[in-house]
Amino acid sequence: MTLALTHVHSDRVTVAQEASGTALFSYVYRPEAAWEAPKPYLHPMRTLSGGLVTDYRPNDHRWHKGLQLTASHLSGQNLWGGNTYVHGEGYLALPDRVGSMAHVSFEEVSATADRAVIAERLTWHPHDGELWADEERRIEARADADAGSWSLTWTSAVTNRRAEPLRFGSPTTHGRPAAGYTGLFWRGPRAFRDGRVFTATADDGDLMGTQADWLAYVGEHDGRDGHATLVFEHAPANDHAGEKGAHPAHWFVRTDPFAAVAPSWAFHDELVLAPGATLTRGYRVTVADGAWDRARVTAHLHGQAW
Repeated sequence: MTLALTHVHSDRVTVAQEASGTALFSYVYRPEAAWEAPKPYLHPMRTLSGGLVTDYRPNDHRWHKGLQLTASHLSGQNLWGGNTYVHGEGYLALPDRVGSMAHVSFEEVSATADRAVIAERLTWHPHDGELWADEERRIEARADADAGSWSLTWTSAVTNRRAEPLRFGSPTTHGRPAAGYTGLFWRGPRAFRDGRVFTATADDGDLMGTQADWLAYVGEHDGRDGHATLVFEHAPANDHAGEKGAHPAHWFVRTDPFAAVAPSWAFHDELVLAPGATLTRGYRVTVADGAWDRARVTAHLHGQAW
């Protein structure tokens, strides 16, 4: 299956199936509202058959935009968007804490017969615009027509440019239970509420704040028949379980009141990045037509190399 790429400069890069014309995703990097912590994001994302699998600026959280890299609590700043959680006071409108991630340049934007690549340089800023971090980001998309799916790998290397540590946290590290969202974050369409969630060993309500190599979310479409399955994986190099002393990652996942998944960087404990140090994390998201079960996910992932 051949992939085609269209770049509207200063706005977005769209990757589509060349034969059918179905746009699999758009990578949007134009600046947006300051209150929503501007940053690049992927939306819309669709299955090979055209089923929508992301939401954009829903009325409950205007700063939720498809698939994006976020930092909900970063050394006292909010690069997530919207209100900021303050322990004992709840979510408060604190615009002087809302920062941004800014596009700097593309190192590569290309498409070949079976792969599309977007390699980008970004900078991270608190509200006052100071440089806090540089990021090198690489997104690769591959289609698998035989499996009825396509996959996206996302790798980010974030380097601390401050003279003091960067402290990555979440509402949970600041006192709110079961709200450890930060890092790569997916918001599903409204129709995906109450979807089915599972890992290799557990299902649904047992997964918030737990660890697993992968997590699958199955949702049913509005406006058309059928389901879609998204599978989120940690790259082996992440050492997400902390077995080699790295900071462990845990899943943030909700099916109600909305569909959301994040392999959180700081669910239970803060992640501290020293001055000049680089945090590198990689993920793969498989987007499939149909309601895949555990056996099908396991079989599919078994044949995928990183």
